[in-house]
Amino acid sequence: MTRHSALVVGKDIKSRCSWCEGDSEYIRYHDEEWGRPVTDDRLIFEKICLEGFQSGLSWLTILRKRPEFRIAFKNFEPELVAKFNKRDIERLLSNAGIVRHRGKIEATIENAKASLQMQYEGISLAKFFWSFCPENQSMVSSKTHSKAPKNQRDIQSKTPESQAMSKALRKLGFKFVGETTMYAAMQSLGVVNDHYLGCHRRETCEVARAKALKLMLA
Repeated sequence: MTRHSALVVGKDIKSRCSWCEGDSEYIRYHDEEWGRPVTDDRLIFEKICLEGFQSGLSWLTILRKRPEFRIAFKNFEPELVAKFNKRDIERLLSNAGIVRHRGKIEATIENAKASLQMQYEGISLAKFFWSFCPENQSMVSSKTHSKAPKNQRDIQSKTPESQAMSKALRKLGFKFVGETTMYAAMQSLGVVNDHYLGCHRRETCEVARAKALKLMLA
């Protein structure tokens, strides 16, 4: 790949966001997942938990361990994870295939319980998550950038929306959901489109995002 501004151009002559350079799994993740809108409750729950595990680490570390995470946490089905007990916690702490951090493991269990409580109250986690998109002015009044970012300076590490989401999730009982962590989740789940201007995935994600917004904000 050759570097050009915030983009890298691969052997396939496609321009991509420069952060995925140098690793085939990262490139696949960038092309197939990052920024692609997600509206499924379980997948959003998984992402919230994995972003929590990522705190202090690189996302590539989590991505490489994700298959083991999914096995260890029963595919992140909240109904199953919420039933984990002390024996399960000790089992997970001995599992070298995941990030062995007691606080983050316990937080995932608490997050599952909080997610189930939302279901019990008739609240869709997906609709809740998407309610913090920049377009939803009824939820947050923000000057979050709407234009395609041209370089890293155009992308914030947190926004008024991610701050509001973090606060709301904590109130619901979620843990390891800091404002920066939640903005990373918003980026990867397509709630915002932070593919750089000129990236070959930006327009595709933008079209899909428009459809998701109609569904989620209906």
